[in-house]
Amino acid sequence: MSEIAVIGAGAWGTALSIVAARSGNHRVRLWAYEPEVRESIANRRENTLFLPGHTVPNNVTVTGDFAEALTDARIVISVMPSNHCRRLFEGMRPWLRPEMLFVSATKGLEEDSLLRMTEVIAQVVGNAGLPLRLGALSGPSFAKEVARGDPTAIAIASRDPDLTHTVQEELSDSRLRLYTNDDVIGVELGGSLKNVIAIAAGVCDGLGLGHNSVAALITRGLAEITRLCVACGGHRETMAGLAGLGDLVLTCTGGLSRNRTVGVELGRGRKLPDIIAGMHGMVAEGVLTTNAAVGLARTHRVEMPISEKMHAILHEGKSPSEAIHELMTRTAKSETGL
Repeated sequence: MSEIAVIGAGAWGTALSIVAARSGNHRVRLWAYEPEVRESIANRRENTLFLPGHTVPNNVTVTGDFAEALTDARIVISVMPSNHCRRLFEGMRPWLRPEMLFVSATKGLEEDSLLRMTEVIAQVVGNAGLPLRLGALSGPSFAKEVARGDPTAIAIASRDPDLTHTVQEELSDSRLRLYTNDDVIGVELGGSLKNVIAIAAGVCDGLGLGHNSVAALITRGLAEITRLCVACGGHRETMAGLAGLGDLVLTCTGGLSRNRTVGVELGRGRKLPDIIAGMHGMVAEGVLTTNAAVGLARTHRVEMPISEKMHAILHEGKSPSEAIHELMTRTAKSETGL
């Protein structure tokens, strides 16, 4: 029986702990920051704050202690919000070991450094003098549906084929199918940048626009995500896969998407601080990622008009209707030039 540590007990972290434990072949330790989450899972076998209505198996031990979470762990899955990744890995550093396989399941970028999560982890773990075996997990996966057992397919990416095949074997079952990929850059950027486009899709809905608008937004959003992915060293074909198009379509159209929900409320005229306050601790990564996406685009001289307009709405007070109008009245372009 193998040991798996899941660091972060939001909806996605809790869902992954359910997946890892439901075969009965793993002992899972779920690290939770919030005392009320630890109490809820320990006493009621349910994360009533972030994933209500889904039973957490008895072979998941919840803890707030890094030592307890990480001791003897073979696979360490990190699922914390992107703005807490560096700090939490620095806290975990005394308990990290060379034989551990690290898997980042966070779909975001570090706002100040513009780094992907595996780059942040590499910096912290590398500074500890440990050899690094690291991958990224991403794809179209609403936590509630994964926890419920709906058939779902996602990708595990790493340049270490032993890691990808190990994680694939340990987490796959009849309800969750993992595909391997060696394009860490593309998988991480696809999973992160789609959140920005999802906010834009929500804005369209909040403004009362129809399916034509959302279809155009998804298509052109994929084009600009692909441009930045390739400029950063990722593979164009990854953007046609689960971590690219798959996750983009899900997040732009699904009612469970927190990023899309933020966009809907912005389109209806609500202010961002009020929207965030009403989310009760849930994180919409696109709000944080927009700054980093625009920063990366400018660094690599890549045109990302949708991301630029979402940044203007979120951080500069531009009205959603004005932003959509400006997107539609830009200089005429060739589609085949992306």
